[in-house]
Amino acid sequence: MDLRIFTEPQQGATYDTLLSVAKATEDLGFDAFFRSDHYLKMGSGDGLPGPTDAWITLAGLARETKRIRLGTLMTAGTFRLPGVLAIQVAQVDQMSGGRVELGLGAGWFEEEHTAYGIPFPKEKFPRLEEQVEIVTGLWKTKAGDTFDFHGKFYDLTDSPALPKPAQDKIPVLIGGHGAARTPRLAARYADEFNMPFASVEDSERQFGRVRAAAEEAGRKGDDLTYSNALVVCVGKDDDEVARRAAAIGREVEELKANGLAGTPAEVVDKIGRYAEIGSRRFYLQLLDLHDLDHLDLISSHVQSQLS
Repeated sequence: MDLRIFTEPQQGATYDTLLSVAKATEDLGFDAFFRSDHYLKMGSGDGLPGPTDAWITLAGLARETKRIRLGTLMTAGTFRLPGVLAIQVAQVDQMSGGRVELGLGAGWFEEEHTAYGIPFPKEKFPRLEEQVEIVTGLWKTKAGDTFDFHGKFYDLTDSPALPKPAQDKIPVLIGGHGAARTPRLAARYADEFNMPFASVEDSERQFGRVRAAAEEAGRKGDDLTYSNALVVCVGKDDDEVARRAAAIGREVEELKANGLAGTPAEVVDKIGRYAEIGSRRFYLQLLDLHDLDHLDLISSHVQSQLS
């Protein structure tokens, strides 16, 4: 059972803060450090000092960590041209010695596009389908060969398909709640399917759709890793849980209903319920990035019980 730390820097974080969390992630034995890919805060709070770019952040962390996997939940397809993204991710993979994973999504937060002058196309999912095909196609093109793609949205001719990642295959994550197109896209390209912020029941239904789509595409359902992303709020007792919930502006009962919240025993029990329906990896959405004692508690009292 992998526990990965997942951050939301658009809510307010410097690179140095993210570096502190990533180093704690590594030192405390977690599997990976992931971050969102957003340029505008959501909800309350001022978002200061402002956004950081996902792949610039990961490039820095690639040189300042040694073991943990690094990736995005999810890189917004609207932010980057697929050829450029393939170059960026391959370079960061080289910089990390082969520790990168790419979560790629269509992009959904219109306000951040408006705020920074980024086009927000209507046909986002068809673009995503072409993007995934291009990025993975560039990476797997043999050295010395060229890559061509002629789609509705993107056109590549005689691309040298360079640079190559350090890994033979960078793991690709596809995720979401869509009942038809999302499972089909995951079945075709993904190494991992991630279900974000969903109940056990909704996750089980979606995992079933992805398994069926994989088998229809000629793969085994278990060829993919199935994972969940959930907010985390753990305390050694009820008072500590309440303090941590207040620090992120959430109610304890809401967090227990919709995330991994409570004492270590409660959280381990809930992880077990997700594990029963096939989830093998958890992205713990850590919202208070200055509370490193929280990570220590999760490592010593939750992760230790799952090993």
